[in-house]
Amino acid sequence: MPTYTLISADAHINEPPTLWQDRVPEKFKSRAPRMERLEQGDAWIMEGALDPINFGNNISGGLPPEQCTAWKRWEEAPRAGYDPAARLLAQDEDGVDAEILYPTPRPSMNLLGNNKDPEFHLACIRAYNDWLSGFCGHAPDRLLGAALMPTLGLTSALDELERTMKLPGMRTPLLGQWPSAGPTLATEDDAFWAALVEMDRPLSIHISVSPGATGEGDRDPNRTAIGARGELRHTVTPANCIEFIYSGVFDRLPTFNVVFAECDSSWVPYVKEQLDNRFKRMHPDRRPKIKELPSYYFDHHISTTYITDYYGVVNRHFIGVSQMMWSSDYPHTGADFPYSWKTINKHFEGVPEDEKHEILAGNAARVYKLDV
Repeated sequence: MPTYTLISADAHINEPPTLWQDRVPEKFKSRAPRMERLEQGDAWIMEGALDPINFGNNISGGLPPEQCTAWKRWEEAPRAGYDPAARLLAQDEDGVDAEILYPTPRPSMNLLGNNKDPEFHLACIRAYNDWLSGFCGHAPDRLLGAALMPTLGLTSALDELERTMKLPGMRTPLLGQWPSAGPTLATEDDAFWAALVEMDRPLSIHISVSPGATGEGDRDPNRTAIGARGELRHTVTPANCIEFIYSGVFDRLPTFNVVFAECDSSWVPYVKEQLDNRFKRMHPDRRPKIKELPSYYFDHHISTTYITDYYGVVNRHFIGVSQMMWSSDYPHTGADFPYSWKTINKHFEGVPEDEKHEILAGNAARVYKLDV
């Protein structure tokens, strides 16, 4: 087995322009997501999306700020975003040993949430997962896929979970909405969590679970104002953590693990403190029916990934060294590519080597079962 020293627990691919056109059944090709050349740049045209979806910020990792623009041409995309052989070369250039690979957020969110035709929805989800498996299958010890789960209800989610976790390179399901497709976590979702436990796989969530159709928030000025799409990515994540903890699922399934990607880590100590404080002050009859204090579940079941979070590294013992994972975010604008180690070494100055290794590689290798 390879020795991992740096694993990005949250990196991304760039979906090639003909991904869906090439892979969905013939009857859906005219409706399938496609890329079009517009005056301001190229963009995804997707059924149910409010607007054409640009991708400039998703292909600008490593570029100077003045070149990081929302509208770009597909020809400007780095080959490493869609070619697995080129991706391995990019990993080598940045000193990265392996990556958990997520989709581009806006196209995937619209694919999940705004797609109202169940058969078409499932065809698009499967087309993406099959393409990603082919990408990761090129080097499954270094390219690790997060499979999109459909949002059609529990049966479809379980079926796709079972199918994708047998595909080459696929390591974890990526959840955009609750498995039962309701607005909140429900008792019936336990069947999905139990299936994951039986498979010995973690659940991966990119920032947060949406309460409904995703993409609609792009028109919400309040959401834009608080920077939820970039500057303050973690604002919704704590609410999802509370739903998991207060549901009692971690007591029912003691080996169930959840990874919240790209939400950073510095907020965790504050949330742990506040939840414990409020829990202790509740009348016993009103407390959620859980066996431990809320902070216990953060320390044993919930992991977070960060891109740059110096304060998280400083406060790693309050967060939990075993629950933090580094991520590059490549090829998005958050990436320090190809100088990730320069930032890492600066932030980890004085950190013991064993703790540094856990955050940079050991935790991801353990959670995503890279030693098996």
